[in-house]
Amino acid sequence: DCKEKSNQAEDNRDIGFFLCQVYWENGAQITSPHDKEILKCIEECVEPWNGSWNENLVDTSPLTRDPLQEICASYMEDLKKICYHRELNRQTSLRFVHTSFHGVGHDYVQLAFQAFGFQPPIPVPEQKDPDPDFSTVKCPNPEEGESVLELSLRLAEKESARLVVATDPDADRLAVAELQVNGHWKVFTGNELAALFGWWMFACWKETSPKEADVKNVHMLATTVSSKILKAIAQKEGFHFEETLPGFKWIGSRVKDLLDHGKEVLFAFEESIGFMCGTSVLDKDGVSAAVVIAEMATYLETKSLTLAQKLTEIYGMYGYHISKTSYFLCYDPPTIKRIFEKLRNFDSPSTYPRFCGCYGILHIRDVTTGYDSSQLNKKLLLPVSKNSQMITFTFQNGCVATLRTSGTEPKIKYYAEMCAPPEQSDKAVLEEDLRQLIEALIANFLEPRKNGLVWRSV
Repeated sequence: DCKEKSNQAEDNRDIGFFLCQVYWENGAQITSPHDKEILKCIEECVEPWNGSWNENLVDTSPLTRDPLQEICASYMEDLKKICYHRELNRQTSLRFVHTSFHGVGHDYVQLAFQAFGFQPPIPVPEQKDPDPDFSTVKCPNPEEGESVLELSLRLAEKESARLVVATDPDADRLAVAELQVNGHWKVFTGNELAALFGWWMFACWKETSPKEADVKNVHMLATTVSSKILKAIAQKEGFHFEETLPGFKWIGSRVKDLLDHGKEVLFAFEESIGFMCGTSVLDKDGVSAAVVIAEMATYLETKSLTLAQKLTEIYGMYGYHISKTSYFLCYDPPTIKRIFEKLRNFDSPSTYPRFCGCYGILHIRDVTTGYDSSQLNKKLLLPVSKNSQMITFTFQNGCVATLRTSGTEPKIKYYAEMCAPPEQSDKAVLEEDLRQLIEALIANFLEPRKNGLVWRSV
């Protein structure tokens, strides 16, 4: 998959094609109807106006200015709002390695660590500067784990650094690896990091807020295909948790709505290592996430705890949340549509399945049609997304599984998570339960052999 993406990136460079993100006046990525209206305007005017391409305007127009330094300084000052232990940061003996994956993150992560009182993290020299060919990695995606973090892990071992933070090329996502007592590296998943960030941001809020602060005014968010660990923490601690459709454009817009109504948002995330700590940036931000995780590790060091040990404590307090994500390739759109339409007409027209093998289904949420059996009126609370396929099954044994299509690739993705109560602490049993349920989900709902699906491991 990475090789396919690399080839596609090379093709895109050859034809001068690029992708960009567009933001609305609220500071969040555009959502409907703005995206459709902007596209409509572009399609109505595909030829440049006569005289519109004037290179001299760059040097002569009074409207031209470079706001980078001003924005960077303002951003770094804003970061200090989520720094809670500057003195500890100044004194820590912990060392950190950072790789920017041939992208733009190096300078900003260096400055962010400085804003928090840290010594600068040790950069991976071969990956420090922007390189559109990503010459040292097969795939410029830190989510791929140890296989692409090789240079940073070896540098960390050489420099006696216990923690590696990796920002992806555009520095909006973060991967984290921690050296364990047994000498092996643990690369955290996005859902595991979210458990740590959620605990940390709420613990810091409790520590620094006045006694009269209302916990019911506090919110955290995650996308529908991400771990439900924040929901478990919220249920026990009393703050609010919300889900949005996949994509940070939905999180950003919803966070802005909450802020406008006087709510306090501490943290939001998506499982593909995208994190928003605080609300200075209404989007996923790998720079702030990198320095927050460094401060968290520094604090835990004073308690003789590693990040991995704290994660185990969090699961012990709020319940194990064990996730598995993967996908099938299907190059025939009618087959994909047929699979999902069968789920909506399972035993008879307009009926969904009640069982998946021997596993009873408690609730079904269909984002494509707007159906949600958990609601009294059976109507979806989230926006309906008719242009994509997505159905979520909540099982009676605590598992939540979502089947959805990719918006850009010929994939049917599945996201499954076993959400256990704290008293159910046998991780091996939970992992086996999840494995068996996934097998039943694939066999009963996707039927790979019948439908010609090709499985790819994640």
